[in-house]
Amino acid sequence: MKTRIKEFRARHHMTQENLAMKVGVRRETIVFLEQGKYNPSLQLAHDVAKALETTIEKLFIFEDKKPSYIN
Repeated sequence: MKTRIKEFRARHHMTQENLAMKVGVRRETIVFLEQGKYNPSLQLAHDVAKALETTIEKLFIFEDKKPSYIN
């Protein structure tokens, strides 16, 4: 999964630490989210989107990973 968290943080002049504090997680969680190394719970995705004044759909890009045998 890809995210646009860094882009939206920049628009709001927010650091990773600021965002982490606002949503109640550690800064490292925000780092992992931005790097695509962590898939958030629905609650965390909602909280991050709300903190960045956007929607989950605009913030997170879900890649369709169908098995190769399904067209």
